Amino acid sequence: QVQLVESGGGLVQAGGSLRLSCAASGRTSSVYSMGWFRQAPGKEREFVAAIPWSSTSTYYADSVKGRFTISRDNAKNTVYLQMNSLKPEDTAVYYCASTTRRTVLRITDHITYEYWGQGTQVTVSS
Repeated sequence: QVQLVESGGGLVQAGGSLRLSCAASGRTSSVYSMGWFRQAPGKEREFVAAIPWSSTSTYYADSVKGRFTISRDNAKNTVYLQMNSLKPEDTAVYYCASTTRRTVLRITDHITYEYWGQGTQVTVSS
């Protein structure tokens, strides 16, 4: 089992920044990739960004490319999501997820991920 705990959400004005953190514990040695997803009220959960645990590759949704940056600290078993130039449409609950599947195929698909955090609210005011 892998446990994930997100932090760093909050209320910010449009154009501002936030950094989300996701700390993994448990069988972290089995984790191959980690990702961030978000879900706004009345909408389906959507992919935001992902990063394999042992690679420099990163993956982003088109809607956040150039504004968000995903990174990891392997020593701390933590993945981060730096969010800049935030827009009201970025308002959502942000979820951290991890997968033990040793492939980057479908890394943007939520069904790839076995473990999920509880979510952290991000609200961007206009």
